[in-house]
Amino acid sequence: MSQAEQDRRMDYIEFRTTDIDETKRFYSEVFGWEFTDYGPEYTSFSDGRLAGGFSAAPEVTAGGPLVVIYSTRLPEIEARVRDKGGQIVREIFDFPGGRRFHFTDPSGNELAVWSDQ
Repeated sequence: MSQAEQDRRMDYIEFRTTDIDETKRFYSEVFGWEFTDYGPEYTSFSDGRLAGGFSAAPEVTAGGPLVVIYSTRLPEIEARVRDKGGQIVREIFDFPGGRRFHFTDPSGNELAVWSDQ
């Protein structure tokens, strides 16, 4: 699938975990997921179709995973989020592999949008 075909589709999902090694063991043994570590506090996974990651946290609280959506036009989507009633909770920032921002929808659910451009 091309980057244009992925535009505005869910692309990556992140979860919190209190024990990265145990999480990797569980998901690899139960579901066959493969992992790549990015330091001691983050590991990414691939389930063969969707990718995601687990970040270390002292506890896991209600609120669930952070859904990350891909866009080829990050600033435009950020403006749309603001225009349509969303709140930006973390402005566009660089991270290894691209840039992203976090927002809450009108109900308060937090999501993120990223781009490699």
